[in-house]
Amino acid sequence: MKQPRGRQEPRRMGNAAMVVTMLVSLCVLTYIKARYCSNPFPKPAEELEVAEIDEDYDSTRYKLTGPIGEEDFDPTRPTCYNTSKRSERCAAVGDIRVDGNHSKIYISPLSREWKTKPYARLHDPVAMDDVREYTLVPFGGANDTAVPPLCTKNHTVPGFLFSNGGFAGNLYHDYTDVLVPLFTSTHHFNGEVQFMLSGMKDWWNDKMTPLFKLLSNYKVIDVDNDREVHCFPRIVIGATFHRAMGIDPSRSPGGVTVADFKRLLRRAFRLERAVASRTGAPRRDKPRLLIISRKSSRRFMNERAMARAAAEARFDVRIAEPDNHTDTPNFARLVNSADVMVGVHGAGLTNMVFLPSRAVLIQVVPFGGLEWLAGVTFKDPARDMDVNYMEYNVSLEESSLRDLYPEGHFYLKHPYDVHKKGWDAIKRTYLDKQNVRLNLTKFTNTLEQARELLPLP
Repeated sequence: MKQPRGRQEPRRMGNAAMVVTMLVSLCVLTYIKARYCSNPFPKPAEELEVAEIDEDYDSTRYKLTGPIGEEDFDPTRPTCYNTSKRSERCAAVGDIRVDGNHSKIYISPLSREWKTKPYARLHDPVAMDDVREYTLVPFGGANDTAVPPLCTKNHTVPGFLFSNGGFAGNLYHDYTDVLVPLFTSTHHFNGEVQFMLSGMKDWWNDKMTPLFKLLSNYKVIDVDNDREVHCFPRIVIGATFHRAMGIDPSRSPGGVTVADFKRLLRRAFRLERAVASRTGAPRRDKPRLLIISRKSSRRFMNERAMARAAAEARFDVRIAEPDNHTDTPNFARLVNSADVMVGVHGAGLTNMVFLPSRAVLIQVVPFGGLEWLAGVTFKDPARDMDVNYMEYNVSLEESSLRDLYPEGHFYLKHPYDVHKKGWDAIKRTYLDKQNVRLNLTKFTNTLEQARELLPLP
């Protein structure tokens, strides 16, 4: 026999229905907000950890007092410490023996054992996986059991150990992760420092030798494969990172800037032009346009037509594609001869380090809401390098993605939602699979604006 229904049961059912209705409504509203009302710039650089800006730097841990060259060593600090979210430095003074072939550095005095990877990309496990780790071993103390090897090569100058592992060969990372931090960290030694390079690739070292010769008076040691035990009175391991291809003068010994780094590059590669001109180099009557070509993704599909349009707009046009086999001094001189340089977002634009002051860099930004990425990688550094910056934003009509996906496809309609899936999704969708065909009228107008930015002779 059924029990009579309680008087409170209908009220409970009504309350439950109300709760379910509210939850469904909340879910629907959340979906609509995320799908249609989300902020078009959802802090992608922070979420994807692509931003190259260190905002958590502790200035009290990098002292700029004392004799020049002493900024790197402070006995009150730990032997190894972070100079930014991306870079770690180890510094020691004493009896120092580098057995690079076994990835060990014996130090006396040293409070405890340390391990470090001397490459300024600590936030990136993919890059750091290809960087050799070094162990700092204490010896000579009452409780130390390590027996250091005997010195076979004695040095009277400090040693500086860094790595070109990680993403070596990608020009953007060469400068961002290695060369600019190296300059920032060693220029004040005035050449009296011995470089030890971990992960050395001969072709890479050869390309950078003109720069190394101005920073160090001594031949670079291939520390991983050298069988000597190098002994130093002082050592620094790891370079300091400030920002992408940038230097914060308030944090650098001597207050140097990226402009100082560019001047060093001009000396290293014997670049003649200091300032761009609206009429081009001497003995020319028009500015030179350099088109940075690409053969893989993000290539210009109408490159020759672009060159013809630029020539008709009274530019002296050159087209070049840099790669790992490019003769760096010759290519640097070609870039230095240009007044305007244009290229699709990619490592090739890093060659702007060779542009004369007040030249114009035109970054062609592929379709997909990538303006934030363009800003972090090249727009912000261009300002520090005294280079006029312009952006050419590719529309969907100019992108090969229009032919790859059907009209109204999610990738074409909602790029910022793709951004929320992370860097791999962005790279796969908008960088690896996209080429561009520039609108020639729009391109010519951009060149005319660039001409107006160039200084008069």
